[in-house]
Amino acid sequence: MHLWIRSEVRNFEKRVGITPKAVLELISKGFEITVEDSNSRAVPIKEYKNAGANIVPSNSWPSAPDHAIIFGLKELPENVETLKHRHIMFGHAYKDQSGAPTLLKRFKDGGGTLYDLEYLLEKNGSRIAAFGYWAGFAGAAVSLKVWLHQQSNKSPGPKKINIYSGRDELIQDLVNEFTDKNINNHNKPNIIVIGGLGRVGKGAIELAKSLNINVTVWDVEETRNGGPFPEILNHNIFINCILARPGVPIFVPHSALNSQRRLSVVSDISCDPDSPYNPIPIYDAATSFAQPVVRITEKPSKLDVTAIDNLPSMLPVESSEDFSAQILPTLLELKNINQGSWATSHKIYLKHI
Repeated sequence: MHLWIRSEVRNFEKRVGITPKAVLELISKGFEITVEDSNSRAVPIKEYKNAGANIVPSNSWPSAPDHAIIFGLKELPENVETLKHRHIMFGHAYKDQSGAPTLLKRFKDGGGTLYDLEYLLEKNGSRIAAFGYWAGFAGAAVSLKVWLHQQSNKSPGPKKINIYSGRDELIQDLVNEFTDKNINNHNKPNIIVIGGLGRVGKGAIELAKSLNINVTVWDVEETRNGGPFPEILNHNIFINCILARPGVPIFVPHSALNSQRRLSVVSDISCDPDSPYNPIPIYDAATSFAQPVVRITEKPSKLDVTAIDNLPSMLPVESSEDFSAQILPTLLELKNINQGSWATSHKIYLKHI
């Protein structure tokens, strides 16, 4: 079994789904591992070489042997029109996303297969591996940075989001920002998290509590009867951790823009702005590390949205190590790719092409 770990092409994407520690384990079980060089990956290529992987140039996967399975995280470069390999990645292809038809056609035309990491599932339907906790942790941090910027700036910001070596550095950076702006426990913002019982929500809550910030935690029970939800507008920051899907109510409708509210920051960690089920329809495009904020309105008070869809890259080393540990047992089952979770993922792909 030949597993080919490709480099990522997206700006600010420093994560990797398989770490050198996992490579060492896979090789010991008879896998052949190829790793593409990368100028952006947080884990040095030397560590993969020391683990026994074959090192090849960045973005050379289109010429990989036909039997190789290509592993990556985010989107593929668009200049490869047809996809002949089996790919393991986050495809974002099964929920009516705008780029889904094109991606699936590239697979169909090339004879390849998509094993979507979002649909690599346990028998109980839960995801085998996810970056959710780190998305929540980082998303809460970004929402606080947006709120802090609002306290002393008329224009939306910050202008960009930095990458951190670890959670301790990120927390200390936020502590310093609070101190610089003379914000203490008496005038810190309050936060409402919807989806607080899931992995994403738990990450967001942990970040907030590490800074002694009050958090209101909601989940299915609090939202099952549908909106409107005036409680959201009574918080400074709203963090959404609920995936867009049929039956999810609208959390922040357009009517909220003209309402009297404390709410000034919306952090949509689930980030499905082009889904017909988007529960936050006041915005229609994701933001990014380079442009993290979009201002929705300034009247009767400012309201900013941040919706970065690769938030765990803010903490690339820790999030990569966690994800790799989660997925390793299932990667070891690739030799039986026509069984178990891999077979289920393949069936989901076939259903959509």
